[in-house]
Amino acid sequence: MTSPSRMHSWQRLSTHHQQLHDSGIRIADLFTADSTRFSRFSVKEGELLLDYSKNLITDETRALLLTLAEEAGLRGAIDAMFRADVINTTEQRPALHVALRTPLPDARLKVGAEVQATLDKMQGFVEEVQQGRWKGFTGKSISTVINIGIGGSDLGPAMVTAALAHWHVPQLQCHFVSNVDPVHMRETLAAADPETTLFIIASKSFNTLETHQNAALARRWYLEKGGDVALIARHFVAVTANVAKALAFGIDAANIFPMWDWVGGRYSLWSAIGLPIALAVGMTKFRELLHGARLMDEHFRDTPFERNIPVIMGLLAVWHSAFCGAASQAMLPYSQSLNLFPAFLQQLEMESLGKSVQIDGSAVHSATGPIVWGSAGTNGQHSFHQLLHQGTHLIPADFIGLVNSLYGQDHDQHTHLLANCFSQSQALMQGKSEEEAFRELLSQGRDEAFARALAKHKVIAGNKPSNTLLLQELSAQNLGSLIALYEHKVYVESVIWNINAFDQWGVELGKQLGEKLYDALTANANCEHFDASTNGLINHCRQQQDGDE
Repeated sequence: MTSPSRMHSWQRLSTHHQQLHDSGIRIADLFTADSTRFSRFSVKEGELLLDYSKNLITDETRALLLTLAEEAGLRGAIDAMFRADVINTTEQRPALHVALRTPLPDARLKVGAEVQATLDKMQGFVEEVQQGRWKGFTGKSISTVINIGIGGSDLGPAMVTAALAHWHVPQLQCHFVSNVDPVHMRETLAAADPETTLFIIASKSFNTLETHQNAALARRWYLEKGGDVALIARHFVAVTANVAKALAFGIDAANIFPMWDWVGGRYSLWSAIGLPIALAVGMTKFRELLHGARLMDEHFRDTPFERNIPVIMGLLAVWHSAFCGAASQAMLPYSQSLNLFPAFLQQLEMESLGKSVQIDGSAVHSATGPIVWGSAGTNGQHSFHQLLHQGTHLIPADFIGLVNSLYGQDHDQHTHLLANCFSQSQALMQGKSEEEAFRELLSQGRDEAFARALAKHKVIAGNKPSNTLLLQELSAQNLGSLIALYEHKVYVESVIWNINAFDQWGVELGKQLGEKLYDALTANANCEHFDASTNGLINHCRQQQDGDE
């Protein structure tokens, strides 16, 4: 494919952006000029509403972005993904996360059969654990589940399990351990009982450093606390592609759930990687999660681009990064249940879009994926929102809100939450001029000289872009749709930028170097064969650990 920056539509967008900039037009001006702007720049699909009217875009901007999508071959790329073509070109694989929730054409029935068989196996396992029939080494039922994984084997399941806490079954407590820091595992184990604890080891290779180390620590703890080595299979199950290593660990073949190379880690929560989700909320809710994703898959696959929510959001992300100069994106869910959603999106977006070469190996010619960060509102308003409002960076924001609260009796408090959500996006757009600040201070009884001086510090530039996504309520189905929306948004961006969203070679270098540095840290002699900084750090730690001065 032609480099996007050489496309005719890209050049027209560049010119158009300069014209918008030179005109001095503001987002607020667009609302003044058009009373129908909200209805024309919003889309509703099922129980989800996207309002993208608070972006500095016009009808011409939107038309040019849609033309860019066509010129970049987005329609063909979407069809290729759902057709199970090899779109992960560097690893020569399809990217079939959609097959985990949406049946593919007949030619891929084998994949569909594998998915269904795994769901059925999960169903049986979850029912056995939840109903107390799965017994530990002393005959007691399981009451604690600890998932051991990292990255895609941790962030997705942890986020969804936290988000659906309202529906957790009372007989099980679910925890997630990911960090190789032993403190993470030790502090989780401190409240666990080895007689009633079940570990899920989630690792495609069964050899990822962090997961391997934490699994070994959990196994030692189990045995040190009186666990029967002959019954270790009652306390450890695995989600992996490396059956041999799982068997060698002591896991029963019947309790090894599959991972497939056609699903990337950050897209895998819909698979057996979602086992802790299913244990926490039951298979009915897990299937509702899948159904919500399927609804978004069908919307993405079948809806014209001008009404296609993931396409619109992906194109806006390209607009902000490549043309407006935004290097950062704030994710702001106004729901405590979605507190982990920004961290999940960090991996989804930054691991997928953190690329500097195109699919053919040539260098990219524009900025690609932004830095993604954020936290749940209203907490963020009392920390980093100051930078959003008065800082010097352009940071587009996605606000995510729930129309209805999980707890109906708290309607008034939930209304305060929504008011904060909407006021923040309004303030980012509207801002406050020096004259407005001056008049406000005068109305408060301040003298004119003081008001003039202080007004300069109260200026808020405004004209900051944002999207608002509203879910009718938080449910497993709506959460599934929301997650799939962002998965597809990321794919749209990758197609426009002509990069591979499904590999992550940059992660490998640190792993390779880490093995060499571990050897140096455990050697008997001073380290002298790396750079001076690394040598100095290694030698300092060795000396301090040995008790030397």
